[in-house]
Amino acid sequence: MQVTIFGATGMVGKQLMIHALAKGWKVNAFGRNVESLIDEDLRSEQLQSIKGYVFDAGDVRKALRGSQAVLSALGGAFDGSDKARSLGIKNIIAQMKAEGIQRIVALGGLGVLPDENGHYMMDGPDYPQEYVPVGQEHKLAYEYLKASGLDWTFVCAPNILPKEADNHFMALEEHLPSSWEINAGNLALLMVQEIAFPQYLHHRVGISNIVGE
Repeated sequence: MQVTIFGATGMVGKQLMIHALAKGWKVNAFGRNVESLIDEDLRSEQLQSIKGYVFDAGDVRKALRGSQAVLSALGGAFDGSDKARSLGIKNIIAQMKAEGIQRIVALGGLGVLPDENGHYMMDGPDYPQEYVPVGQEHKLAYEYLKASGLDWTFVCAPNILPKEADNHFMALEEHLPSSWEINAGNLALLMVQEIAFPQYLHHRVGISNIVGE
């Protein structure tokens, strides 16, 4: 298996590399400053760093060549001003189609999950307004994926903690689980597992740490 990881320079992206390499997969790690992220702990013949710009069709297509699946942990400005999450996914989708790649697991936010009435959580009156701009970016990314015809899964995360995987997490299809936090390592572990053993094809997934144990 070879996978391409977008957003590899971020907190979740590094954890995605760790868990993908642990499975023995080949990894193309894509980012603007990816060389600085690949430290001694991550050096592997299975890992290739690819410097590029997610809005550039040629850069993205080069990063996809030879891969069977995509993991996306694209980030960006909290106010949503740089459009990396939405237009980045749009470009990745286009280049995946050009390369004949069907499978993508992408990171989003919990505001895109449905509430009890089937509406986006972010559209509810009690949703914190400071999270709405980045939520709009996640919503656009989700809508691009939903319309793509690809085999997608959109993992909707609450507050992401800079912690490694401890396996104390739960995931629910189209629903937020028990808490408002998730370790970056647990999030990455679920995303990699979803590539290996798909359970949530064409669905949003809520994920959170298990608390109170």
